[in-house]
Amino acid sequence: MVLESGFVAGLAGLLGLLIGSFLNVAIYRIPKMMEHQWAAECAELSGKPTEPKEEFNLLTPRSRCSHCGHLIRWYENIPVLSYVFLKGKCAVCKVPYGFRYPLIEAATGGLFFFCAWRWGWTWTTLVWCGFSAALLVLAVIDWDTTLLPDDLTLPLLWAGLLVAALHWNPSVDLATALWGAVAGYLSLWGVYWAFKLATGKEGMGYGDFKLFAALGAWFGWPALIPMILMASVIGAIIGIAMKFSSGLREGGYVPFGPFLAGAGFTAMIFGPQSILQFVGL
Repeated sequence: MVLESGFVAGLAGLLGLLIGSFLNVAIYRIPKMMEHQWAAECAELSGKPTEPKEEFNLLTPRSRCSHCGHLIRWYENIPVLSYVFLKGKCAVCKVPYGFRYPLIEAATGGLFFFCAWRWGWTWTTLVWCGFSAALLVLAVIDWDTTLLPDDLTLPLLWAGLLVAALHWNPSVDLATALWGAVAGYLSLWGVYWAFKLATGKEGMGYGDFKLFAALGAWFGWPALIPMILMASVIGAIIGIAMKFSSGLREGGYVPFGPFLAGAGFTAMIFGPQSILQFVGL
């Protein structure tokens, strides 16, 4: 039984490495696709003619070096291994690639391995692998751009409700998931408006409401308090550290999405109640 579980988990881990390579593409391209869409909408509203541009989506054009334009060949794109063999540099111009690329591939492989090890060859494994991939992409995009795309948060929310309805998430029934989504959204929406009325400033974006609603759908309303406590404590610690180290970006913003995602991963791996122990409650 252990051997079988290890084999399934190993296959899932290898699949995760491949999916992680695609997630790197998604993390880079989705914000660019949003910018292109906004530019096209602005041009249409202003009545200005738009110049035809190269097709740009998750599949087109082929990946290339951002410095010299070298098209990445298949054997230069093997997860983790290609980075090691190429010493983290472009094969042509030798400009270093970021270490984040193999890190995301390895993280995705590790998350997929964990899901398969815990839930075996089941639909539950499949849906939690999808949850992990989406949450990882959202966390990194938000850290880079302070954006949480609706194209990811809303499907993640609906998927949580659907999974509960199909009983693929043994720990959460549909009613608990539904009220988790409602409470997750309204709680941060209320904090947003309270802060705005008190200070005249926006303390967070609407994407945070939707992401917390999605977490509520996946883990149920009882998990919301532990997750928001963990996200707030860790976010405050990192925000203060970045302020003293002059690491804050222009405007002094620290995106909240990555900390919500971290709480979501902790709840998936260790359970929501472990978060209360982590923050000392």
